Amino acid sequence: MNISKNISIKSHNSFGIDVSAAYFSESHHLEDLKHLLLNRCHPDIFILSGGSNLLLTKDLNAHVIKICHKGIHLVSETENEVVLDVAAGENWHDLVLWCLEHDYGGLENLSLIPGCVGSAPIQNIGAYGVELKDVFVSCEVLEIKTLKTQTLLAEACEFDYRSSVFKTRAKGKYIIYNVRVCLSKQPHVLHTQYGDIQRVLKENNTDKNPTIKDVSDAVISIRKSKLPDPKILGNSGSFFKNPTVGKDIFNAFHSKWPEAPFYKITENQYKIPAGWLIEQSGLKGYRENDAGIHEKQALVVVNYGNASGKQLLAMAQKVIQTVKEKFAIHLELEVNII
Repeated sequence: MNISKNISIKSHNSFGIDVSAAYFSESHHLEDLKHLLLNRCHPDIFILSGGSNLLLTKDLNAHVIKICHKGIHLVSETENEVVLDVAAGENWHDLVLWCLEHDYGGLENLSLIPGCVGSAPIQNIGAYGVELKDVFVSCEVLEIKTLKTQTLLAEACEFDYRSSVFKTRAKGKYIIYNVRVCLSKQPHVLHTQYGDIQRVLKENNTDKNPTIKDVSDAVISIRKSKLPDPKILGNSGSFFKNPTVGKDIFNAFHSKWPEAPFYKITENQYKIPAGWLIEQSGLKGYRENDAGIHEKQALVVVNYGNASGKQLLAMAQKVIQTVKEKFAIHLELEVNII
């Protein structure tokens, strides 16, 4: 079992932050993981997946374990649906492409989301009207303290908007090593209600009878037009959550800013696009040294080269403060800060 000491993990996080791990190992299957936990070189462990929803502001004084488990397995199949087990180390977008090749529907709106499968339930990843919870069946987890495996069904995961039990009361308790999803076979139910998707489908002349691949192609096109490639420009995608506010706060906001876009969730809950709030605050394209807000998508904090994690966090805090002062709405971070 290879254990590296004082190694840079710059290549293991999408911001490209050059911090070091006291110890670093890769786990390729469950027995690897158990062995590493039993024989850790440091009392603290840090589980690393794709490193795409993570901002590192300091060196990791811990034994860092990168989850590299691979495999996509057919569990069951009926006339209308298929159930898959997917190992936590599989690249998320590669999984989406694999499902498209096999004509399995349900993940197409989640195309090009960075990261690995194991981190998807933690964040309850979502885009364009679809969230992981919509196709999620269960996940296999290893309890760090006892090294016992468990199966957690969807209800036990307590999914919420970009959140789950793994980010709240069970944070740091489990390691996800397998995710089970239930996907559709023909006929698929498509989610094309978002205006951008409808626009691109029309531009591609695929709006009449779109396939799941057509929807995926549209989502990929939209994401590429708005979001920078982390291989070229360090980022983690959307850095801020879209705030949800109550009716009273929304009414006060809407009376002052009637042109603002919003989504009505319930009679008493409204979601306001964080990107609009940031852009209207004059911060779209804003930059201080190598830390900045992307010029095409105000939700994205970017590293133009050599920004530190602390500088990027300071940029995010500036955004939160500015939006709060202008709109009296508090933005929450979507990215995990270490």
